[in-house]
Amino acid sequence: MSDPLDVLEKRITELRRALRDAATSGDTERATELRAQLRRTERAWDVLIDADELPSAPAPFDQPNAPVPPAAMLPAREHVHRALMLLQTPAAPKLIVGVHDAFFPGELSAAKLSSLRRDEERSYRSAPGARPYYLCPALSHDLLSPARALVTISTWTLEQRIIGPLSPRVNFLTGAIRIAEAVGGAAESGGPGASAAALRLLWSFATNIPDAMPPDPVAPGGAPDTGRVIDAARAELEVHTDADRRTRTESARRARKQLTGDQQLFGAPLRQIRLLHADTGN
Repeated sequence: MSDPLDVLEKRITELRRALRDAATSGDTERATELRAQLRRTERAWDVLIDADELPSAPAPFDQPNAPVPPAAMLPAREHVHRALMLLQTPAAPKLIVGVHDAFFPGELSAAKLSSLRRDEERSYRSAPGARPYYLCPALSHDLLSPARALVTISTWTLEQRIIGPLSPRVNFLTGAIRIAEAVGGAAESGGPGASAAALRLLWSFATNIPDAMPPDPVAPGGAPDTGRVIDAARAELEVHTDADRRTRTESARRARKQLTGDQQLFGAPLRQIRLLHADTGN
């Protein structure tokens, strides 16, 4: 299973390299954005380090000797963050809960996610930047408005948080690769291997990707070949990735010009969208 700390550390390295390139090329706008993303990602790393070092909470009154795992004390937003960091793509609440249940301890329900995005936006507006990261909606590529029921992380780039026409499929295939890698990593770790929930999740991805499953069907909850799933997902990604990236890049460029910093995280209000389209004649 991918360690969230490893994912964050890799992201920090990527951001530092991109920031250096932007500064060298004189792209001050890009460098400013990358610097802010780097700070947020480093704070997210600090939060996870602190969470891993949390002391055990007092045991329940009726079980004086029962230990309480640190994950049980984490708020829902931390559970969501861990699931999204594993996927590295915008995701709907149902998938976030499924990934959390498959790979992480603690409890998370879809009901907890229903008001989480609104709470995150209120927290940001009351004290911008006070948290190392915020959970925010994905943005539609055309209107730059919040995409319905898709959650992202503020430390991700605009390009990663935008949803174009091909993005749902690209994100599905990317998620399949990440899940397969996590299942494969659990099998190679020498421990008990992937959980039954993780195998069911991988199976649900694999059955919707051409050539990801062998001719002899694997029963739900069985163990699809992770290498086969990854190869099949990557093969299809090659067909869609370039066009999807172009759409996201162009929309992100437009968002940086038209939206304020908070709107780049939580989307533009519909009134502003109408005014922008009226001004451009669209």
